[in-house]
Amino acid sequence: MILSVNGIEFYYKSRKILNNITFKVNRGEVVSILGVNGAGKSTLLKCINKILKPKKGVILIDKYNIEELDNLTLAKKLAYVPQKFSGNYLTVFDYILLERKPYIKFDITERDIKIAEKVLKLLRLEEYAFRYTNELSGGELQKVVIAWALVQEPEILLLDEPTNNLDLKNQLEVMKIIKNISYSQNITVIMVMHDLNLALRYSDKFIMLKDGFIYAEGGKEIITPENIKAVYGVEVYIENIKGIPIVVPID
Repeated sequence: MILSVNGIEFYYKSRKILNNITFKVNRGEVVSILGVNGAGKSTLLKCINKILKPKKGVILIDKYNIEELDNLTLAKKLAYVPQKFSGNYLTVFDYILLERKPYIKFDITERDIKIAEKVLKLLRLEEYAFRYTNELSGGELQKVVIAWALVQEPEILLLDEPTNNLDLKNQLEVMKIIKNISYSQNITVIMVMHDLNLALRYSDKFIMLKDGFIYAEGGKEIITPENIKAVYGVEVYIENIKGIPIVVPID
């Protein structure tokens, strides 16, 4: 087990967003957090990353309470890719290399450069290394931002809607990369997802949020028409096509 979330409660002013959230995640798992807009999915990610502080509860990474970890130590354990980001006037290589800052004491070392090069190769971004990030397409930039997070060498990768605004080809490519990284690097991935079919295809575990509570948690067995109707308010049937479950809404 790499992550333990115990009894988390979070409020925006007087409105309770998360209510007694408790779950555990094993090393190397890909976990999708599911639910309608406003269910608390992104808020939960931000609590895990210590961007937001819960009113109650404890979050443990490797049995360490995140509230007792300084930001530098936490950055070596967690990497977070937010829902919205944009390019800038840095080259892809420089942009990625800058995220080695948790490890840089005096100056960039040869090891930092080699790790940046390794991550570029892992995500097949070598040809983009010296292009400026503000010149990239949405799919290219999404892969660069994932590389930017991976160069931290995290144990846990947090992704908020990693396929947001991507076309079908780039959605599949980004999700394949995420799954392969989790498998090859033994990195735990926790991501907020809206597309149930992509989540089903590439995730090991699911957490379904409803009204700030965990409605259901587990493997593919919890993605049922009954649970989807309860969480999303939509009737569906689930068809198995070449071994892949597909959620089809009923009009």
